[in-house]
Amino acid sequence: MPTPEFFKRSPLTRILWRFRREFLIVGIFSMLANVLMLSPTLYMLQVYDRVLASQSELTLVAMSLLTLLLFAVMGFAEWLRSRVLIGAGVRLDEALGTQVFNASFEAHLSQAGVSPSRAFGDLIQIRQFLTGNGIFAFFDAPWVPIYMVVLFMLHPLLGALGIVFAMVQAALAWFGHRHTLAPAEAATQAGAEATQFLQGKLRNAEVLESMGMLQNLQTRWAQRHQTHLDKSSAAQQLTHRLTAISKFIRYSQQSLSLAAGALLVIDGQLTPGGMIAANVLMTRALAPIDTLLGSWRQFIGMRYAFARLEQMLLDFPARDPALKRVAPKGDVRLQDVFATAPGRAEPILKNIQLTAPVGSVTAVMGPSGSGKSTLARVLMGIWPGACGLVLMDGLPIDGWNRMELGPYVGYLPQDIELFEGTIAENIARFAEVNPTLVIEAAQSVGLHEMILRFPKGYDTPIGEAGNLLSGGQRQRIGLARALYGQPKLVVLDEPNANLDEAGEAALYKAVAQLKAKGCTIFLMTHRPGALAIADRLLLLHDGQVVASGPRDGVLAAMQAARPASPPVPNAAMVAA
Repeated sequence: MPTPEFFKRSPLTRILWRFRREFLIVGIFSMLANVLMLSPTLYMLQVYDRVLASQSELTLVAMSLLTLLLFAVMGFAEWLRSRVLIGAGVRLDEALGTQVFNASFEAHLSQAGVSPSRAFGDLIQIRQFLTGNGIFAFFDAPWVPIYMVVLFMLHPLLGALGIVFAMVQAALAWFGHRHTLAPAEAATQAGAEATQFLQGKLRNAEVLESMGMLQNLQTRWAQRHQTHLDKSSAAQQLTHRLTAISKFIRYSQQSLSLAAGALLVIDGQLTPGGMIAANVLMTRALAPIDTLLGSWRQFIGMRYAFARLEQMLLDFPARDPALKRVAPKGDVRLQDVFATAPGRAEPILKNIQLTAPVGSVTAVMGPSGSGKSTLARVLMGIWPGACGLVLMDGLPIDGWNRMELGPYVGYLPQDIELFEGTIAENIARFAEVNPTLVIEAAQSVGLHEMILRFPKGYDTPIGEAGNLLSGGQRQRIGLARALYGQPKLVVLDEPNANLDEAGEAALYKAVAQLKAKGCTIFLMTHRPGALAIADRLLLLHDGQVVASGPRDGVLAAMQAARPASPPVPNAAMVAA
């Protein structure tokens, strides 16, 4: 029985263990099919040694009908085991699909180098292996010794010859494992890097075309693609050499086993029927080993996919669905917060201390590169390189179930990301569309009248990533999405960057309405107009807090300190 440590490894291991009954059934059907595989051997022995000697047509008919019946049972057993494995593969995908989706999304968000598409590719690879020829060969391999025993019963020389060929094929499989593993993985990695590079550049096709950058980037892609081709060619050449050697061994085995049987027939130690039956039986005995050799590369890929998927599910476990918390109020506090980024020695944010009471509006200002956008992500709990305490209502924000917390927070990033669908679906965050709340959110940012001028109103498709809209329209829809429902915490990163004067006025009005409802709001902005609606002010410079507190107090302190010391970074802009 598996130990408790076995079940603690990962959800992938535990879920696979659930299918032990299916694998047991497949093992039973494999046993039946392999036992019946002896039918051709017995049939040949009877035909050559008994029927031809007795010339009894009745015996031939009876033996043929019985053999056909056994063949039908064998085919039915193989069909059933295939059906069981295919069903298990579908249920495995159903059991893991949602968890892999959530874990791959969290891993991608945490900058762990995991691509969601690759995670699902790993799941598909595992499922395909579990329903392919490789797994059937695994269940058939234990019967190789049984076939060898039958060969020894026919004659010891035939059994010894079968063992020799089995050892040669096993050695070839071991050699393949030792020498094809690294080249195959290197080729796969190079191909993934080339594809990822190309996909990333195609997302900015308009920029590439307009400024004539396509040829320059094509050269860089060609270098990566050539590396992939070289590594793939090396891996495939080795695989093809091994396949050619395997074919040579297989054909040699068939001929040599027939020659050995013929020698035994000449010496009177074996009947002609035994010679033919031994040839067929030896081919069948070595078939699982040959299939395993042919499936070795697939097995190697599956093993790597299993390890990657298992580690990802272990690093990003599923949230406890039974964990429920009361609706947040929006009291935000940061203590000793640092934020780092891969490849950067200096922290982006340094020792941030921040308090934002319920219903407060905090304007976060500072020059470009001061850390405002990073602070916005830290406040939302989506910056992977953050340490320190980010608390909402006294609880760490990254400890919340995001599906549970999502309706109570709103976030507008600096780079607006919309998704393929209608305007209403984007505003409603692709949940069930509540027309009243959608219209209310659109009206709060001055978007309602503009939407009604579209051909289909709120049901107008916006295209992939909102490419059918202007920058200002995307900004307003993203803003309406952030304000949708009854959020208790809203973080807006440069929300007025693409807004005209009327849009900015609508934004400030919406912020005032949210504040009146007790919503805690953070505005990352360069525009001093935000000071009119803010009751708290935080100034950042080089990732450090220059000043923080009630708006009027911070501005008064800065104004008083200006004549006595050099200007505080960003103070001139804020005071203006």
